[in-house]
Amino acid sequence: MNNQNGKRFLKPGRHLMMGNEAMAEGAISAGLRFFGGYPITPSTEVIEHLAKRLPQVGGVCMQMEDELASINSVMGASLVGAKAMTATSGPGLSLMVETISMAANLEIPFVFCDVQRCGPGTGSVTDPHHNDLGLVRFSGNGEFEVIALAPMNCQELFDLTITAFNYAETYRCPVFILSDAYLGHLHEVVDIPPKEEILNKVIKREVPPSEEISPRVFSYLDKVKNEYVIPKPPIMGTEYVPGMFLHTPHGPEGILSPDPFRFVQTMVDKIKTNKDKICLTENYKLDDAEIVIIAYGLPVRVSYRAIEIAREEGIKVGAFRLITVWPFPDEQVKEVVKNAKAVIVPELNYTGIIAEQVERVTPLGTPIIKVPQVAVFHHPDDILKAIREVAQ
Repeated sequence: MNNQNGKRFLKPGRHLMMGNEAMAEGAISAGLRFFGGYPITPSTEVIEHLAKRLPQVGGVCMQMEDELASINSVMGASLVGAKAMTATSGPGLSLMVETISMAANLEIPFVFCDVQRCGPGTGSVTDPHHNDLGLVRFSGNGEFEVIALAPMNCQELFDLTITAFNYAETYRCPVFILSDAYLGHLHEVVDIPPKEEILNKVIKREVPPSEEISPRVFSYLDKVKNEYVIPKPPIMGTEYVPGMFLHTPHGPEGILSPDPFRFVQTMVDKIKTNKDKICLTENYKLDDAEIVIIAYGLPVRVSYRAIEIAREEGIKVGAFRLITVWPFPDEQVKEVVKNAKAVIVPELNYTGIIAEQVERVTPLGTPIIKVPQVAVFHHPDDILKAIREVAQ
């Protein structure tokens, strides 16, 4: 086991890595012990890499017979105490939503990497397209909240995957990594931290000490502090498990509840009331910006280049980057755009999924310019054109 734990961490330093492999290594560093998946372009390298690496660290990688079996195996593995995940693309995600909803109901933590491709349906299997954001947000029947993170490079595919596992353990909800066909196949240098540094960041899956064990293994509202206290996930086969484990409306003890309102409220508000801790964002040259770009994922990189060129032309423009896409950081965006001359939202989709969210919190009369692309990476000129038109 010591030898297996030693192989969990790559040698510290700079490694040239494919995006899909960087994400897989981030998962291993976070403590991944079970991967259940089914090959699908453009995510296939994830399962190929983990098929080699997980046995080296005492874990299990299983190619299941289909996507339905994949997500159900992940839920089962998590229930018995293993950090678990899957990876797929849009058609696979479509097949998995029923079980994702069930896992949300039971508050079972897991991580889901969606390497997005152009749809709908089979679509164009090798082209990137950020068209799954709506499906990710409402990934199943019923009302519940998810967390979705949008890396913009291979380094963040490694780092944010660790964050994703920590969020899953803390908030006990589905946590998504939003990758795509470009990012998953990009090769970049990834700086791997020392083992000790990684371990200091990782939240472990473990049974609490006996004196801390209570029947409350579901989230519940502390009415004194007015906040949700979310115990560690239950582990079947140990003493830390509810007497009943129901996928129907239940109270904090896991017992059938006659109050569906309270149950749904818990599924939603345990995330919404913790937005300040969950929503990760970055500012880029916003201090004096009159024009604000709001972006996520790969379009952020192009936006930064466009901003540099526009600044050389004397145009005051900056960017507000969404690292956490869901839950949407309403209050932060509202503050950023309140005095903007215009807001520009470049997205790798046609309809402007996030632009609609931006519009919801932007003052009436402030122009919101969408810069859509479908299956083609933005060029800085695409965004510069919008900046120059607004600046006139």
